[in-house]
Amino acid sequence: MTKGRTGGSSSFSGGALRRQMEQLWREVIKFGAVGGAGLLVNLAVFNLVRETTELPVVRASVIATIVAIVFNYIGFRYFTYRDRDKSGQTREMGLFLLFSAVGLVIENGILYAATYGFGWDSPLQSNFFKFFGIGVATLFRFWSYRTWVFRTVVPADATVAAAERFLEEQGPRDAGAAARDPGVTGTGASGRRMR
Repeated sequence: MTKGRTGGSSSFSGGALRRQMEQLWREVIKFGAVGGAGLLVNLAVFNLVRETTELPVVRASVIATIVAIVFNYIGFRYFTYRDRDKSGQTREMGLFLLFSAVGLVIENGILYAATYGFGWDSPLQSNFFKFFGIGVATLFRFWSYRTWVFRTVVPADATVAAAERFLEEQGPRDAGAAARDPGVTGTGASGRRMR
C-alpha cells in the first residue's frame, strides 16, 4: 500500500514539475516579449533625447529608463503577469518601483562607468553599453518581479492536492497512535488528543 502511494506521489511530482516548467517557459517568453518592446522604447527614447537635447549621456539614459519602466509595468501587469494576485496593487507598485530603481542604477551605472571611467562616449559605444546595462539589469528584474512583485496565486487544485498529500502522510501516524492507546479517537484542531 505504501508502495502504491509512493508511486502515485512521484507521478504527481513529475506532472507538477512538468507543469511548473511549462508555466515558467511561458512566463519567460511573455517577459521577453514585454522586455523586448521595452528595450526598443528605452533605446529609441535614449537616442532621441541624446540627439535632440544637450543633456549628458547618462541623464538621457535615465530619462529613457524611466519611460521604459512605465511601459514595462503596464506590459507586465496586463500581459505577462495578468493572472497573478491583484489584491495588493499599492504594495505591488511600490515594490515594482523599488526593484526598477535598483535596475535603473545597474543599467546606468554600467553606462556611467563606460562613459566617465573609460571615456567611451561615441554614439556606438554609448548604445553598446546602454544595451549591455539593460541586459544585466534585466536578469535582476526578472528574478525580483516574479519573486516579490507579481506573486503567484496558488490554484485551488494544487492546494487540494497538497492537503491530500499532507493527510495521507499524517494518516499512518494517527492510526499507530490509536492502536497503542485504544482510548484515543483522533486529534483535535489544536493537535491535542481527544477521547
